[in-house]
Amino acid sequence: MTNFPAHPHARRRAELLNLNRRRFLRGLGVALALPSFESLVSTASAAPVAGAKGSVPPRRVAFCSVPNGVQQDNWWPTGEGAEFQLNNTMKPLEPFKDYLQVIGGLDHANATPGPDGGGDHARANATLLTGVRARKTAGADIHLGISIDQVIARAVGDQTRFPSLELTCDKVRKAGQCDSGYSCAYLYNISWRSETTPMTPESNPRLLFERLFSSGSTRDQQASYQQRQQEQKSVLDFIMEDARSLRRDLGYRDQQKLEEYLTGVRSLEQRIARSAEFGDLPTVDLAAPTGTPPDFGNHMELMFEILALAFQTDSTRVGTLLLAGDGTNYAFPQIGVPEGHHWLTHDAGSHPEQWEKVAKIDQYYASHFAKFIERLKSMKEADGSSVLDNSMIFYGGAIANGNHHNHDNLPVILAGGGGGTLKTGRYLKLPSQPMTNLFLSMADRLGATGLERFGDSTGRAEAIGS
Repeated sequence: MTNFPAHPHARRRAELLNLNRRRFLRGLGVALALPSFESLVSTASAAPVAGAKGSVPPRRVAFCSVPNGVQQDNWWPTGEGAEFQLNNTMKPLEPFKDYLQVIGGLDHANATPGPDGGGDHARANATLLTGVRARKTAGADIHLGISIDQVIARAVGDQTRFPSLELTCDKVRKAGQCDSGYSCAYLYNISWRSETTPMTPESNPRLLFERLFSSGSTRDQQASYQQRQQEQKSVLDFIMEDARSLRRDLGYRDQQKLEEYLTGVRSLEQRIARSAEFGDLPTVDLAAPTGTPPDFGNHMELMFEILALAFQTDSTRVGTLLLAGDGTNYAFPQIGVPEGHHWLTHDAGSHPEQWEKVAKIDQYYASHFAKFIERLKSMKEADGSSVLDNSMIFYGGAIANGNHHNHDNLPVILAGGGGGTLKTGRYLKLPSQPMTNLFLSMADRLGATGLERFGDSTGRAEAIGS
């Protein structure tokens, strides 16, 4: 009798189930992924996801995009190298200055008009993580290229429950015309599985929460959620017996870590429930789908928190978060900016007060990014390092100045230590080069080795680690 090898997907499922006897707390319809604990030693796998004492923590990568360019005078730091000072926009990141590289000199030539004319916002969004020029069409014949997050996911995604996670705080659209003859697929997706297929992001925090912390099929997850709603219970109520059993296997510090983690999950669950009920801040562009928080700032915080928990529990090592599609016209009355963001960037050179408001919006985005960085820094690995130490977090966009729509010297922050492979705490001015050079260097550090080129790359941005 011939023994055929197991199907790759079946092997992957079996490997994931055997990685560690304490990767999950389980209950009826619930599978709560756990962070790594020093007390637990894996005997089933030498993979770093096991979280065993002495093992090497996994490396993670996230790509966070911001829309409409930035107000240049308030963005770029003063000084250079380690002797730099953050400008007004990045002031919220001051406590984490030593974990940052602010990078200048990165370009996206394929986002420029060329022969295609108008549509810079759609092109920018499409090009951001692909480095490829989008085919100008509003029909079904969209054509772009695979994005760098999916290249990395193909290399390391078989080691986690989810190969990658795609999140958005904006609309979810894959068809229709959105910008000067470009399909909405380009404007509302930054992650692409192939030349013709975007990775549809999730905008609803509750659905993401259920995806991370429920078990079984989508129908089972929905049934579990409905049962919890009817009985007014938390996901934690279904795993407490398993949690008590786990505590007996943990040392004192890990017991504290478990309590902090469970408290964080419960807090997130409560915030998601409240966010769906209340919201008092209007926007110019009412883009939030049903079930998402009407308060845009609250929406960003929830999505960042979900991504952080996914990294902490090694549920995935690759994530993208589209904070808002380029060209979106959100208003920010919560910070005294009732006008739409996109509108403010236009003709702002003649109206300095508009630029001041754009700078306030840039700082507002940066403040939410800072909370995400703080959260990753607070999450400890089994070896005592932080999740931030072992991550590479890209924050930026493919438009530099929202008034000029230029795509050179783009705004980019790279946060985290990349598992000790990045040199942080500096303002790095690179010679003008494609942004895809940076992506190749990041991919190398995540285990996606052997790539000769990506998009329009001309080499590697090796300076990020020197």
